[in-house]
Amino acid sequence: MIAAVLAWLVPGAGHFYLGRRRRAGLFFLLIMTSVVLGARLEGKLQTAFQGLLESLATLASIGTGISYLVLRFVVGYSGDVSSAGYEYGGAFLLTAGLMNLLLVIDCWDIAQGRKV
Repeated sequence: MIAAVLAWLVPGAGHFYLGRRRRAGLFFLLIMTSVVLGARLEGKLQTAFQGLLESLATLASIGTGISYLVLRFVVGYSGDVSSAGYEYGGAFLLTAGLMNLLLVIDCWDIAQGRKV
């Protein structure tokens, strides 16, 4: 359970906790690069639970863990609809969250002994 929570909170931290240091570094770099690119392109950070698709997109965004919390509550980031990269940036942010959620599941499987 600790590995899964760490994996959600900080991308790669769950794998690091499980002793997979190289994999952890690669995953951290991959997820954080996607988050930074999404924010630099001023993509939409999903924040609303209004309808099924919007709710699923918000859960996907929350999948990035601490970076979502920092972007939303510390920086006050939401994206800029007039930006040329708005749609692409939003796609990067959503993809980062979904990739990190897959890594949480991967950590869970490794910790349970289902995956080597």
